[in-house]
Amino acid sequence: MAITPAVGAAAYQAAASLSSGSTAAAGAASGAADGSFANVLSGALHSAVQTIQSGEQLAAKQVAGQADIVDVVNAVNSAELTLDTVVAVRDKVISAYQSIMQMPI
Repeated sequence: MAITPAVGAAAYQAAASLSSGSTAAAGAASGAADGSFANVLSGALHSAVQTIQSGEQLAAKQVAGQADIVDVVNAVNSAELTLDTVVAVRDKVISAYQSIMQMPI
């Protein structure tokens, strides 16, 4: 499955708005005591957004000549792997939902 830059940017913006839009997501990312699935998922999403933002920040510093190229490549690679993982999980969730919806009642 090929991911275009526009689709990746839209997914990133949607994830950033989800994590920054509520204080509950920020509280869940810091480690909630109950350990519910929603809190784990929220924490994972927040971590993914932070990884992608860190890659963007280092890339911007490299353009300005303030960062080491090795650090930039590692951060961008980590951000790419994170995005690929998020997309793969999304695809599995959609596939599971479609399978459930096709089950006879």
